[in-house]
Amino acid sequence: MQAEVFVDILGADFYTGVPDSQLRPFCDYLINVYGVDSQHHVIGANEGNCAALAAGYHLATGKVPVVYLQNSGEGNLINPAASLLHREVYGIPAILVIGWRGEPGVPDEPQHIYQGAVTLKLLEDMEIPTFVIDSKTVESEARDAMAGFRGMLNEGRTIAFVIRRGGLTYDKNAEYQSLGSLCREDVIQRVARTAGEDVIVSTTGKASRELFEFRTENGQSHDKDFLTVGSMGHASSIALGIALQRPQARVWCLDGDGAMLMHMGAMAVIGAHRPANLIHVVLNNGAHETVGGMPTVAGCLDLVGLARACGYPHAVEVEDALSLEKALYMAKVQMELGFIAVKCGLKVRGDLGRPTVPPQENKTAFMKYLRSFRYEEGNR
Repeated sequence: MQAEVFVDILGADFYTGVPDSQLRPFCDYLINVYGVDSQHHVIGANEGNCAALAAGYHLATGKVPVVYLQNSGEGNLINPAASLLHREVYGIPAILVIGWRGEPGVPDEPQHIYQGAVTLKLLEDMEIPTFVIDSKTVESEARDAMAGFRGMLNEGRTIAFVIRRGGLTYDKNAEYQSLGSLCREDVIQRVARTAGEDVIVSTTGKASRELFEFRTENGQSHDKDFLTVGSMGHASSIALGIALQRPQARVWCLDGDGAMLMHMGAMAVIGAHRPANLIHVVLNNGAHETVGGMPTVAGCLDLVGLARACGYPHAVEVEDALSLEKALYMAKVQMELGFIAVKCGLKVRGDLGRPTVPPQENKTAFMKYLRSFRYEEGNR
């Protein structure tokens, strides 16, 4: 189904969400028509943030908003869906548009398998009526489903359209601009070389894939790296947990701007604890690059000022190779919590592979490597 037809069927004039590769036709259409951060379209930090934005829109207008997300974001959505939107609380209507990754029977990455299996069940448990759209769904079927949902929306209920792979199409890809000129893959390689025997926790998406390929191409072991293949936004908290318990281990966190924004409160917790052995590197291309390049708000934020306000004693921003090398060297030699924001471009190799080591194998090897550093209970 064409994205523009689907939008017409929804009949809404406010959309907010977190971009998803499976919903890229839908996201591209919204950006081409409304832009971003407008009165009609806002890309949020996380799915709960979007549900609250949608609630505010409804309170101000009395109209029904649309919230779009990948099914992996259902967890972030559950709290406001159950304690804010639900008809037994405020009864705020909303239309969910959910990309279905990890659908049973459809090959996908490990982090999507369980989430895909419980996607519809979670919606059912939250009493959210659902209509599934795939490549064979015709316009009349979707219109009939929407007509059936209207009465429910009028009663203050939330409904959902779940989009299978290939369920939506769009002929005009949106154009996205790079925030910087540095190649993210090159930045990751420089971080890995500087880290040496230190451990690295890498964020969800292509950053982990690029780190994995760097190790493979150089004949290196993967045991120093924890690849956070799912759980977007939590790599820095994982890194903090490791750093606090293994103070002899230098821990590098390779984060993304979209991931950092998703759970930005983690930076306040990191800054409050100030682990001297943690270096937080944010690869900031101002975009959700892994799912297609849709913009984040990181391009207009002072990330260094943010880090310092959160309590990071050392924070710098770099946008060229020489400044990056200097910042990495300083982070390596100084024993204090550090923050490096790196302005990157949107360039990525078309032949980028995926990790060939299963997540549990990665975990086992990483934990074994961590045991070479002394564990100190109550080291703080």
